[in-house]
Amino acid sequence: MPATVAGTESESDHALARGLAERAGRLLLDLREGWSGEAADLRAEGDRRSNELLLEELRILRPQDGVLSEESPDGAARLAAERVWIVDPLDGTREFGEVPRDDWAVHVALWEADRLVAGAVARPARGDVLATDAPPVVPERAAGRLRLAVSRSRPPAFVTRLAEHLDAELVPMGSAGIKATAVVDGVVDAYVHAGGQYEWDSAAPVAVAEAAGLHTSRIDGSALTYNREDPLLPDLVIARPEVATTLLDAIRTIEKDQPAS
Repeated sequence: MPATVAGTESESDHALARGLAERAGRLLLDLREGWSGEAADLRAEGDRRSNELLLEELRILRPQDGVLSEESPDGAARLAAERVWIVDPLDGTREFGEVPRDDWAVHVALWEADRLVAGAVARPARGDVLATDAPPVVPERAAGRLRLAVSRSRPPAFVTRLAEHLDAELVPMGSAGIKATAVVDGVVDAYVHAGGQYEWDSAAPVAVAEAAGLHTSRIDGSALTYNREDPLLPDLVIARPEVATTLLDAIRTIEKDQPAS
């Protein structure tokens, strides 16, 4: 059994989210640095080992809580749980296998009483963790065109249409967590996605973004909800509050002409 993250049942959920994400990130870094095999095998092993660590720690430290993980079979038990941890053990598996790329992450979030109450996004190859125990301060917006984070390999046509409508700049980058936290960092003004995601892709980034004072919603402006029977959560907006209304208005306009895809 692996050594347990320092803490007890009384440990803050915020601190636990940070500690778990940080420890899984160190495991992934160590694995990647010592790897000599195929990239596909590295990706699979990273998913497996990080998931095992997170699930074992949660079993020990929060035995009454439910868990929803990208890398584990889902079940109905979490739907009856009062608290559910939503984790992505390796967000950006593709980028993780492309050494030395650094745009991959680990997500750990807690859903309780119909809302996200704690979360952490570790960016191991960048040496940092953004978490709700110490909400990051979003820098002032730089002058110039709106900047939208977009997938470097699979940019959704919807976001391309949105950028054209707004005369915005598309900034390609890796995983969902990296794109979401780029808004927190001030690298981009928003992350808009409408190409299909699951709860584990956004729960932790949304928790951190909300703690930092950013706008979060579905693309129709409705609230993001988690721990549903079907974990598919296909679209979201994470944006600086001063540009959120402009973005949502533009989305409504382009959707009148062509549905999001």
